[in-house]
Amino acid sequence: MCRNIRTLHNFEPPATREEVHAAALQYVRKVSGTSKPSAANAAAVDAAVAAVEAATATLLEQLVTSAAPRDRETEAARARARNEVRFARRSAELDRTGPVADPVAPRADVDGGVVGHARHLQRQGGVCCRDT
Repeated sequence: MCRNIRTLHNFEPPATREEVHAAALQYVRKVSGTSKPSAANAAAVDAAVAAVEAATATLLEQLVTSAAPRDRETEAARARARNEVRFARRSAELDRTGPVADPVAPRADVDGGVVGHARHLQRQGGVCCRDT
């Protein structure tokens, strides 16, 4: 559920219906706080996804820009380069401080709860290293 919703505007080729649907689904999952709704909520979630998908498609059709369309491959290469720098910095920090526990692996908290992926996301500013 931590996957980032990607920018869909101003790409060549334009965003596909599947990409718009995936973004709408991710938005509804984030807002509802669940990745798989209960049977009682399935209809409401499906209706919300359809509404967000329609609104997103309308928005993308109506947005106007003077900027040249971005290339998906170029943007992906930039993201990979940013991640290399980010993870190289993290690796250098680990080398200085010595071995530490895996920040993603769940571990017992002081109050007996489990600290895991949610805490990892909080420390990383909402960006999950598993999504890259």
